[in-house]
Amino acid sequence: MSTIPRVSSATPGEPAHFGSVLAHQPAIAEHFFALYGRFWGSDVLSARIKEVARMRNARVTQCGFCRNVRFDKAVAEGLREEAVGDIADGYETSARLSDAEKAALKFTDALIHDPDLLTGDARAALQRHLTPAQIAELGLGVTLFLALAKALITLGLEPEAMDRTVLPTPAVLEAAE
Repeated sequence: MSTIPRVSSATPGEPAHFGSVLAHQPAIAEHFFALYGRFWGSDVLSARIKEVARMRNARVTQCGFCRNVRFDKAVAEGLREEAVGDIADGYETSARLSDAEKAALKFTDALIHDPDLLTGDARAALQRHLTPAQIAELGLGVTLFLALAKALITLGLEPEAMDRTVLPTPAVLEAAE
């Protein structure tokens, strides 16, 4: 974990966190948060599958913040800690994860590690369980998750310690629309 901020807060008196650091570039931050909110607000792909992919990214990147946050929409869609616990190496044999979630996890691994992981049976499973629009949305999401985790880690914005926390699912703020 990297818990020593490498960039100061742009908000006087506020500690450095992702939002206060991005406030150094308010126009870009506004667009970023709008994109992230629109991604989570889209119902093309379920919040549960998005969260499963986000949890896989968190395990791979070892982002302490990402590993401990759950978004309420995915929890409301039935994502429980037992299933999250199965999002480790060997997830392919999980009885708690659906076939669509396993296909999404394989796609997530391909995006993070090696595109060659998505050939043959893995590619066929992805296309069997997800539509092209869902695959495109998942690809964008995993890209955002990886970028966020890397930014939090590199900028030193991970918490020293953090309990498991359920947060409201990101949404587009009124001002960003």
